[in-house]
Amino acid sequence: MDIPRDPKPRKRKRAIQLAIIVGGIVLVTAGLRQLQPAAPSVDSATVWTDTVARGTMIRQVRGPGTLVPQQRRFITAVTAGRVEILHLLPGAVVEPTTSLMRLSNPDVEVQLLESQQQMSNASATLIQLRATLQTQILTQEGLLAQTRTQQQQAKRDYETNQALYERNPELVAANELARTRDLAEELTTRLEIETSRLQVLRESIDEQVRAQEEQVERLRSIVRFNQVRLASLEVPAGVGGVVADLPVEEGAWIQSGGTLARIDQPGRLKAEIRIPQTQAQDVAVGQVALVDTRNDTIQGTVTRIDPGVQNGTVTIDVALPDELPPSARPDLSVDGNVIIDRLDDVVYMGRPAYGQANSRVGIFVLTADRTHAERRNVQLGRSSVNEIEVVEGLEPGDIVILSDMSAWDGHDRVRLRS
Repeated sequence: MDIPRDPKPRKRKRAIQLAIIVGGIVLVTAGLRQLQPAAPSVDSATVWTDTVARGTMIRQVRGPGTLVPQQRRFITAVTAGRVEILHLLPGAVVEPTTSLMRLSNPDVEVQLLESQQQMSNASATLIQLRATLQTQILTQEGLLAQTRTQQQQAKRDYETNQALYERNPELVAANELARTRDLAEELTTRLEIETSRLQVLRESIDEQVRAQEEQVERLRSIVRFNQVRLASLEVPAGVGGVVADLPVEEGAWIQSGGTLARIDQPGRLKAEIRIPQTQAQDVAVGQVALVDTRNDTIQGTVTRIDPGVQNGTVTIDVALPDELPPSARPDLSVDGNVIIDRLDDVVYMGRPAYGQANSRVGIFVLTADRTHAERRNVQLGRSSVNEIEVVEGLEPGDIVILSDMSAWDGHDRVRLRS
């Protein structure tokens, strides 16, 4: 017969097993909570590192630039015209009298002829005016002489009648004496008037002739100006040098004042370097500058700083030595580094991609085994082109990551994988 078994031991065993499982889950959960999250991995081949050092740091600022002649001249059109022929091409060596091109403009020739005709008419008018005025003076002088003769005759008649009347009143009638007196006074007055008229005529003749002479001189200046305009259609170089640019073509119409050519005069070159406006405040005249031509490095001196800002840059002029390497030529694109300061016994490193001067940034520093990098807060100081001063947060010998690590801003530790 079957004997019923007691179910309590089985239930007790299951309860013990369940308690062990729950306890294990609790312990595992507590252990997982104590673990730190896994550090994200970064390919070590994609990061750029540098070692913090102590020593002398040379502060520099950099900018692109161009080599230009210290003496150059732009040839512009004196008058508008059409380019008929180009005598030379860029690169040609020219003298001041060398003709670069010939222009044509029929209107200039017509204006010259018209001005010459006006000057000829004015010259003829001047000659006629002088003759007319001289004739008027001669006529007035003749009238004056006639009036003087009449006045003297009337005066003698009056004096004779006056003497006869005083000797014997019956010899001359009183009316005749009065008539000769009045005639003498009248002619005396007329003599004074004609004398004054001759004086005025002589004074006015100079003014009239001078005015007409000035008119002739003005027209002569216009003729000379038109002659210069006509002669300018044959364009000379004006200076000796090398034709650097001819920005015109045959058949093109050039407006007055338009650029026809550029002549670079032989001599020394200078570098025009464009420094970013945020770095230009430390540049001063007299500082040493290094000009990189891609093939050679030339040492020069800052001679001028442009007072204005153009397109976010400040242009500086760098004087170069007389003896230049063969790679230095006009209009060559170069890079310029200006040495602005020398810092002795400072801690510095390569300039990071995300750090600015005098700022506090987080920089990843490699651990001793170089398998991980940890973030540190670093105070940066003065900066240069490729280097920056470390004020605090790093020690000489630390290996830091300079490349952009903004993708891991939320992490203080990263793993470097090979």
